[in-house]
Amino acid sequence: MKVYITPEGARTLRDELTHIWKVMRPETTKIVSAAAALGDRSENADYIYGKKRLREIDKRIRYLTKRLDNLEIVDRKPPDQEAIYFGAWIKLEDETGSPKEIRIVGADEFDLARGWISLDSPVSKALLGKRKGDDVVINTPEGKQEWYIEDVSYDDWGQV
Repeated sequence: MKVYITPEGARTLRDELTHIWKVMRPETTKIVSAAAALGDRSENADYIYGKKRLREIDKRIRYLTKRLDNLEIVDRKPPDQEAIYFGAWIKLEDETGSPKEIRIVGADEFDLARGWISLDSPVSKALLGKRKGDDVVINTPEGKQEWYIEDVSYDDWGQV
């Protein structure tokens, strides 16, 4: 199954894999080797912790390698740029007139602090296919809310 991601998100995952593989793993391996050279490993905290850390690092490497193989990088703007699709920056206004800016991104790159929401989220699902000027009812933890789609942008994959 292909997983959608922005070019920036894919680059971030590749950079993380490179950092883990070329920096973190060699450093941890050195620590484990030095601890193993001290002798009794059964009570050697550096050795035990280091081996545990190596397992965690290797698990993350396997995950990232597999994930990167299944990514579909979406680097084109859709033909209809007034409708909401993957990668869109959306300006919304709630019932009280409060503005909200969000971006629909892949599951590996969502960041609520930045307003980046996952394509798989209920909010994204409610917005997909809607157009600038539409009203949309979205189920939120606070209950159903009606939002007005003020603007949709794909320009430079940047903010509205």
